[in-house]
Amino acid sequence: MAQVAEKTQFVVLVGSKGRVVLPAEVREALGLKEGDPILLRRRQDGSFELVSFRQVAHRARGLLKGLSPGVSLVDELIRERREEARREELE
Repeated sequence: MAQVAEKTQFVVLVGSKGRVVLPAEVREALGLKEGDPILLRRRQDGSFELVSFRQVAHRARGLLKGLSPGVSLVDELIRERREEARREELE
């Protein structure tokens, strides 16, 4: 049995007020429900990419995780602010 290729192109129409209706296949592929925000990003080649915020969050998850292993940036910031306050008191 031949495998059916996944559809990669869709024709959509621009309606009144510039509205575009995404085909059900696209909404399902992006995991979109009514009211979900999406990101329309312009690429360097002039094309556009449609990304769900869920995908943006997934891609960003852990992006900075290994930046300062074993160091709490919050604790470091608090320490710096306290030192700065002490110096100001001494002046």
